[in-house]
Amino acid sequence: MTKRTLVVCYSLSNGNTRRIARQVAEALSADFEEIETLQPYSGSYDAIVDQGQQEVNSGYRPKLKPQTYDPRDYDVVVLATPTWWYTMAPAVASYCLEHDWKGRSLVLVQTHGGWPGHTLEDLADACKGATVIGELQVQFDSEGGDHLVSDPSLVEEWIAHLKQQIQ
Repeated sequence: MTKRTLVVCYSLSNGNTRRIARQVAEALSADFEEIETLQPYSGSYDAIVDQGQQEVNSGYRPKLKPQTYDPRDYDVVVLATPTWWYTMAPAVASYCLEHDWKGRSLVLVQTHGGWPGHTLEDLADACKGATVIGELQVQFDSEGGDHLVSDPSLVEEWIAHLKQQIQ
């Protein structure tokens, strides 16, 4: 029996995290949702990076737009975040705090530009009560571009393995 699966992501700039999350959602025939902040980020890439660093350092948790899907309605939740200053994006931290993770199987996905930091550990800690059943790190170029550095075939193999695991 296939487990009900939800793929949730936060993505900014070039949409790298969205790209990987959609790839996972399509392969798993999962529902897909994107986390959005009430106040969108604006300005240049560098200005947003600076703002992101301030937010991470201060523990800021932005308010989010309401979501369509509730993770409690799913057996498996795939949660994808870009890496912001060695951890999850503040919007993802807000999302984690807004939901009850008890009893959920959780798959963690991070995108990064060469500095993965402690993102996956922080995600697992933020989703108290969930059981982490898989993790994926995907590297893009370090200049904020959309060039995939990780081997695409390894990402596809990981997705295929995940699909077998949750079906």
